[in-house]
Amino acid sequence: MTYRVCLVCMGNICRSPMAEVVLRRALADRGLADRVTVDSAGTGGWHAGDPMDERALAILSEHGYDGTAHRARQFTRDWYDRYDLVLAMDRDNLANLRRLAPDWVEVRLFRSFDPAAGEGAEVPDPYYGGSEGFEEVLALVESAAAGVAEHIADEID
Repeated sequence: MTYRVCLVCMGNICRSPMAEVVLRRALADRGLADRVTVDSAGTGGWHAGDPMDERALAILSEHGYDGTAHRARQFTRDWYDRYDLVLAMDRDNLANLRRLAPDWVEVRLFRSFDPAAGEGAEVPDPYYGGSEGFEEVLALVESAAAGVAEHIADEID
């Protein structure tokens, strides 16, 4: 059985695809790549089909990650049937996801798995800023991804 996780932000061109790429590596490093499927999506659909934001791609590339295959998608209610865990990058998207979620799906904040983060910690949206915002997002995502990978390992073992 494959464990399935989806990471969700607003437009699926910055935060959630960065987290998807980073989480895949964290899971591979734990030997779980063949047992876990990682996807990402946005609560809005205006970027559907677009590649990742160029600034996000550049930061990922600078740190040895490859996000070139990503194409934005919109999360819809029927997606809950596909995933065991749905993680939102911020509280607004979390609220939107929880409004649609059936009772049996676990929907949480991505950074809730980061032991260095406080209660309700979010991954800030870097879209309207400069490259430093994308650097910050990558650091936050890397920190939380380790905790997400540990959680998933506990769930499937």
